[in-house]
Amino acid sequence: MKRILSLVLACAMLLSIVAVSANAEPEKKYAEGTVLRMATGYNSAKTGLFFDADTAGEGITLADGNTYNTGDLKPTWVEMEKILGVKFENKYQGNSAAKEFEYWKERLGEVDILSGTASTLSEYGEAGSIVNLAEYLDEMPNFKAYLEANPIVRLSITGNTKTGAIYFSPYFDGVNDIERMPLMRTDWVQKLLDGEGEFTAEACNELKPFVYEPYMPTSGKVEIETPTLDGTATKTLVKDYDAAGNIIAAMNAKGAMNGVEAVNMLRTYIDTAYAGEYGTERSNLFIGQNAAWDADELVALLRCVVANPQTLNGTDRVEGIHSREDGNNQRRVDMFRFAGMLFGVRGLESRQDYLYVGTDGELHDARQETAAYDAMARMHAMAEEGLIAKGFLDNDPDAKTEVYLENDLGFMHYDYNQTQVLYNATKLQEGEKYMAVMVPVALWQDGTEGGSFMRFTESWRSVKTDGWGISKPSADANPDILYAGLALIDYAYSEKGQILMSYGPDAFIKTNDDGSYVTFNFNGKEMPEIADATREELWAKAGGNYTNYARMYLGSTLSFLKSQAFEYQCTHDVGREGAGRISTAIGLGTIKHPELALAENPWYTSVPTVLPNTKVENDELNTYTELTANGKFSSAKGGENIFVDLIVNGYGAEGFTSADEAAATVADAWAGFDYLLLKQDAWARLQEYYAGLN
Repeated sequence: MKRILSLVLACAMLLSIVAVSANAEPEKKYAEGTVLRMATGYNSAKTGLFFDADTAGEGITLADGNTYNTGDLKPTWVEMEKILGVKFENKYQGNSAAKEFEYWKERLGEVDILSGTASTLSEYGEAGSIVNLAEYLDEMPNFKAYLEANPIVRLSITGNTKTGAIYFSPYFDGVNDIERMPLMRTDWVQKLLDGEGEFTAEACNELKPFVYEPYMPTSGKVEIETPTLDGTATKTLVKDYDAAGNIIAAMNAKGAMNGVEAVNMLRTYIDTAYAGEYGTERSNLFIGQNAAWDADELVALLRCVVANPQTLNGTDRVEGIHSREDGNNQRRVDMFRFAGMLFGVRGLESRQDYLYVGTDGELHDARQETAAYDAMARMHAMAEEGLIAKGFLDNDPDAKTEVYLENDLGFMHYDYNQTQVLYNATKLQEGEKYMAVMVPVALWQDGTEGGSFMRFTESWRSVKTDGWGISKPSADANPDILYAGLALIDYAYSEKGQILMSYGPDAFIKTNDDGSYVTFNFNGKEMPEIADATREELWAKAGGNYTNYARMYLGSTLSFLKSQAFEYQCTHDVGREGAGRISTAIGLGTIKHPELALAENPWYTSVPTVLPNTKVENDELNTYTELTANGKFSSAKGGENIFVDLIVNGYGAEGFTSADEAAATVADAWAGFDYLLLKQDAWARLQEYYAGLN
């Protein structure tokens, strides 16, 4: 049964995200002009349905020719009012989904549709406070068709396995595609590693005492399947440690070293370990289509980078790895996510909490496993060597990617491609290049004997952790609110609605003389092109950042289905180049990832965004305060995260003495063992429920 279910789900996911229905339009069951009080938005007052004062100023004219003032609906929602025949009233407090729901949870009769985290909306739905959408799927033909075409989505949003209840409309920032990627100043890698003969420099720095120890083998051979340089096929590369040794072991054995010596040692290692595979373009080990770098090789490269600022930027300082905003916990957590990718640790980029499905089919929690803390200890060793940015270590709010790049100070970070490569146009000079590079090789315990040396990313797009729900007290008090809310959600999942929620109204889209869309091929489907005026405005008002422009000015991309076709059109050429290489590798099967299905090897199964825990179970889970969203592993902007603290300060940050002690503290003192039992029970029920559907 499990194999059959996996095949059914996998085949269903081959269907396009936008080909869902014939856009059926049921008869309206609500009064024309019904008012919907909307406590919805995305993290700030600037990214709500209505213009705020900072964005609108004294009036702002957009590419559709209309002028908008503070308090006016944004274009997407003006169009939605016309289509649905409703009126939207602004109740949004400008918070994140979690905080917005927290604000309204005791006053749900004062709002009609509100943002919340998927888990909270499901929890309150089970308590009778949020409408169960599953009871009204016949009223929502587009949404129903989408769920039927994509049953794995249904798995992720089911709030109760006895009733099949659904308490929120899922949000997709793209689907079944990679999210975050490593990004590097690739021109710096080329300066250091490429060319004939030895590397020379008039000046360089001495490296700090070495602390980081080898992660990869120190002897033997490791075979890696990688794309060819032209991306047309795959080949097997050999890391020959018998011939070259481990680069970290070699550097550490030599001890004191300057930047020039480090570069030449790394060059010799690449030539020997890969038997001349990269020739004089050794940088391709890191930045090419045929890249095969691992954590040890990255650390060696980082040592070369921080010790050669005179060559790279003409000063005496360069920072190694940083985060997008080194003083913002919401971005600082990307550092431990990157650590998971570097050192083969599952659960650090999970769709829910820190959970992953093990080879045994059971749920596991990275917070309770020593491997996660060993990875943070390795990152701390890198920090001690000065390979992680001082701004990150100091929690400096002024240390940001744009500042690093503008001042030629930062080498790399781990983030979303489209938003970050825009700095090639705004912060970098001619000849400078900040680009996504291949994900690293690591040892992943995927069930094969001894684990697999391969490239794997857990950063895989699925249902996001936020959504919109309909207030049941409001819906019970006024059926017009219920049916208008259902109509809103349903329209967003129609083909036309998906375009509106991604692109905004037709005035922002390029059209032919007959009014039809001008289209281009995106992932095998014809999708609209944005209007020339939209493109110009996007750069003028948002610096080319599609997401900021869409949310701040159009009011789109706030929830529901976001097609990445708009975003792709706005991606800088450098961004397309780097992401294209990663896409090629994924297509060739040389980068593995979770599957949005019950995979034959359960280790590859993506964890659902929400698990159907009961109210009693959720009440119990909420007592485990160290493990809640606001606890010791928070990803919120103002929160704290032990993994981040461990990278900065080592085990002493939380009074731990070892990885074993840290994992045991979470499991025992902080109720991690009990937490996992409750999550596992829900996971087992969910699998049983879906097996019963087939």
